[in-house]
Amino acid sequence: MENQIRVGIVGYGNLGKGVAAAIEQNADMQLVAVFSRRSPDSLGIDKPGVKVLDIASAEEYQNEIDVMVLCGGSATDLPEQGPYFARMFNTVDSYDTHAKIPEYYKSVDKAAQANGKTSIISVGWDPGLFSINRLMAEAILAEGENYTFWGNGVSQGHSDAVRRVEGVKAGVQYTIPIEQAVERVRNGENPVLTTAEKHRRVCYIVAEEGYDQAQIEKAIKTMPNYFADYETEVHFVTQEDLQRDHSQLPHGGFVIRGGKTGAGSKQIIEFSLKLESNPEFTASVLVAYVRAAYRLNKEGQTGAKTVLDIAPVYVSRRSAEELRRDLL
Repeated sequence: MENQIRVGIVGYGNLGKGVAAAIEQNADMQLVAVFSRRSPDSLGIDKPGVKVLDIASAEEYQNEIDVMVLCGGSATDLPEQGPYFARMFNTVDSYDTHAKIPEYYKSVDKAAQANGKTSIISVGWDPGLFSINRLMAEAILAEGENYTFWGNGVSQGHSDAVRRVEGVKAGVQYTIPIEQAVERVRNGENPVLTTAEKHRRVCYIVAEEGYDQAQIEKAIKTMPNYFADYETEVHFVTQEDLQRDHSQLPHGGFVIRGGKTGAGSKQIIEFSLKLESNPEFTASVLVAYVRAAYRLNKEGQTGAKTVLDIAPVYVSRRSAEELRRDLL
């Protein structure tokens, strides 16, 4: 077996915790250190041999960490942290603001190339595994259409949006695919669908005492860019109900391509995920690509990469010979 890959984690929220757990399931890796903006004592990490440090001290560990996994958010953390850490470490991150990926790629690529590092960006399931499946389906079925459905699951961005509404004490939002749309796609109809025709939104809200629930519901349902264009349900629950029934972070979805081949034969390609824990699964994908970042850098393949650039053999612990024998 290869020497253990020495891994660091930046950020210790749900995703960072998932990465730490995933590393424990991969015998060819060891967690060296966790870096956070929060007080190290407040994180409650009790793992023998793992250092818990302030994020400002990360640059002192360049010779002790082979790959740094960046677990910050895409809105404000990663646009700064991605290029910053790519100057010093091989990195893997889960940047997921789709529209800004080309811009983010360029900034990370410039930093990594200049310093001989390898940075794999936008790793996870979407972007990530869904991206690979969209590419493969499109390449195989030249005449056809791609469709992506998300859910049933908790949307972090939309949940944050409902919590910003005045009078909302706590809340979550579930994204749910509209079954009729999914079935039309699976039947090979290749319909033209707006995002609103593909998904509906269901909110569970704990209202602050003294606030009018009707006003809160109206504010949510008319919120531009988030809910105004969707079929949206708002349910009011107690704090206890929310904690008991909606504290998990399930998610998942489908990538489907319907197309035709040859003399008009109808073909359907579908890839799906059903996840009890979105952050734990995303973390597991990140950890698999730690292996790829390490190996690519050893080969001298530096700069920014995405899952679309990397052959599957790079993410497996097993040798190419074993993979040909057992999986091909």
